[in-house]
Amino acid sequence: MSIALEYAKRLISHSSVTPATGPVFDEMEAILKPLGFDIHRFMRGDGEEGSDEAPVENLFAIRKGPEGSKHFAFAGHLDVVPPGDGWHCDPFVPTEEGELLYGRGAVDMKSAIACFAAALHDIPEDAGTISMIITGDEEGPALHGTRALIDYMRAQDIQPDLCLVGEPTSVNQLGDMMKIGRRGSVNIWLTVEGTQGHVAYPHLADNPLPKLVAMLKELDELVLDTGTDWFQSSNLEITDIEVGNKAHNVIPAQAKARISIRFNDLHSGASLSERVAAIAEKHGGRALPIISGEPFLTAPGEFSNMLAKAVEEETGVKPDASTTGGTSDARFLRAVCPVIEFGLCNATMHKRNEAVAIPDLDALARIYTKAALGALALEITQEEA
Repeated sequence: MSIALEYAKRLISHSSVTPATGPVFDEMEAILKPLGFDIHRFMRGDGEEGSDEAPVENLFAIRKGPEGSKHFAFAGHLDVVPPGDGWHCDPFVPTEEGELLYGRGAVDMKSAIACFAAALHDIPEDAGTISMIITGDEEGPALHGTRALIDYMRAQDIQPDLCLVGEPTSVNQLGDMMKIGRRGSVNIWLTVEGTQGHVAYPHLADNPLPKLVAMLKELDELVLDTGTDWFQSSNLEITDIEVGNKAHNVIPAQAKARISIRFNDLHSGASLSERVAAIAEKHGGRALPIISGEPFLTAPGEFSNMLAKAVEEETGVKPDASTTGGTSDARFLRAVCPVIEFGLCNATMHKRNEAVAIPDLDALARIYTKAALGALALEITQEEA
């Protein structure tokens, strides 16, 4: 059994539905300690289980290189989404069938973490400083995960030069896509107050629904932009409408809706929130925005070129540099250093019977070895930093 496959099985075998704590982090520590890493584990969050403030475990591991050497970081998450029903095997018993390894987290993203740990076997300690930034809260609210790890690094004056996030970025085959940026995300809750009353006496009531409908129509018709050189156009989607009116003859007192905006670097979360709030106010409503992340771009350059070369040498495929898809913890790490995402094929992530192609594990481990060694030897320009 290859080292990458062994590590992947060890991590998958622990149920770590978000927020992850305990045994899966014990396993991660057991993998990294023999490789010469100093490990710091800590909890953040003091709320009730199931709440956004529920305790989250995080792990920061570092193996220091020679004084003055470069520092390369690998980042990822050990938490997984709930497996759901209908699996043909136990989602937390790693199962090999042919060339596939089944289990929750096989793609997103325990196997990538396993591959990086396997890659460390071929990275000499004198090559430079290596760290692992591992959270148990990426699939959840992401309040006490990577952001807490960044706080820890800043308090300890730890500054990676480059970071690779192991999210499953490949689409049709390993190596065909890497992410050099992501759009930002903001969710906005909209509320219109009215006055409840009998439908036969509308003059004694104030129906909030026509106002909400007019508000949503104007928002839905917005054209935020037509995209940029590296980003697709921003999009606004209506994701929920709530009235809760169980009576057919009552004008409701309140109407609510929610919108989600994924936006490129022509906007900020604050600017879009202000724009939506003005439209809501115009129609007699109010808006409550929650910004999940701002857009970022690691400009194409030495880092992305080096990674693309490492991928092509192992797979024969030159990865597309993309900014498509949802958000990841790279949206936080981009404030620390230049960051790129690269990992396994994402076809089965978050699905039942999630599975990774076993040959891809060794290939990815070799790519990560080359990427780390290449990153530790790079001279990063000001434009990339």
